[in-house]
Amino acid sequence: MKLEINLQLFSGEKTEKATPKRRKEARDKGQVLKSKEINTAFVLLVVFVALKFLGSYIYTNIATFTKNMLFEIQYVDDFTIKTATALSINVIVKILQIFMPIAGIALVTGLACNYMQIGFLFTTKSLKFDLNKINPISGFKRLFSIRNVVEFFKSILKISLVGYVLFKYIIKEAVNFLNAIDMDVSQIGGYMFDRAVAIGIRGSVILLVLGFFDYFYQKWQFEKDLKMSKQEIKEEYKQMEGDPKIKGKIKERQRKMAMSRMMQEVPKADVIITNPTHYAIALLYDNEKQEAPMVIAKGKDLIAQNIKRIAKENEVITVENKPLARALYASVDIGEYIPPNLYQAVAEVLAYVYKIKNVN
Repeated sequence: MKLEINLQLFSGEKTEKATPKRRKEARDKGQVLKSKEINTAFVLLVVFVALKFLGSYIYTNIATFTKNMLFEIQYVDDFTIKTATALSINVIVKILQIFMPIAGIALVTGLACNYMQIGFLFTTKSLKFDLNKINPISGFKRLFSIRNVVEFFKSILKISLVGYVLFKYIIKEAVNFLNAIDMDVSQIGGYMFDRAVAIGIRGSVILLVLGFFDYFYQKWQFEKDLKMSKQEIKEEYKQMEGDPKIKGKIKERQRKMAMSRMMQEVPKADVIITNPTHYAIALLYDNEKQEAPMVIAKGKDLIAQNIKRIAKENEVITVENKPLARALYASVDIGEYIPPNLYQAVAEVLAYVYKIKNVN
């Protein structure tokens, strides 16, 4: 005889896809599928595109403010700490006003990127203090983990690709850079701003392309981290559905309690209808309270024998009627009234029982 054993139940190897419960627990802890590269690249791209369209607005406001500020300073006779503080506050407020649209665009874009990747999520579990985060041994292991090695090579790849593309662009624009010498200060400022935005857009596009590849890598890593062993799935099933052994014991206890309650009702019966050996059905009828006779206990084989034994001990009359006993056992549950099609047969039995009681 060959006995086959699934060794995966003992090895703890994580080979199974994560269950919905495991995914929900991970999400509650803040462990979600997310690529930071896409978020960063998309925010940068949107910000540089916004700068391209809002460049003239920013430049005009900065130039006007600078001109006005320099004009007002020359009329300040007493340059004190109070005057300097007021001037500094004015500068800060104006800078905030000028760059607020860009900051707002960056904020909204960042939130939108996060929402598109993970939806709405608020959890404080990731903020809880964890000794493993400050454990030097765990930190050393994380430092030289495969994940960190991959992140290192990703950084090298990003720097190399972005650096190469930007270098090629700068070389291409080298002649224009030299021609900028003949421009006035305002033209040089506008030209350098446009070139900086163009470089930023190109760099952001490269990062965004790399971000999409990073997303698929993060998805693969995320699914790998969530994988479960067969034993973990088994334990989770036990937690969700209950241990089959415990459930079996509970059901057995409930069955015994129900049987005990049923047997306690047998002495109240008016009559026990039997097969005579296989079935026993206890009937109770109170014409003032009941609309029809009720089955208060029933059973077959050993249970039937117990019903008849209790009936005998409590002097409850037993009547043998094979067809009626089978019909009652098959069609009426405990606590239910008998159906109308059995009224006549049961009435005859009860009449016989009442006759015997009156004689006694």
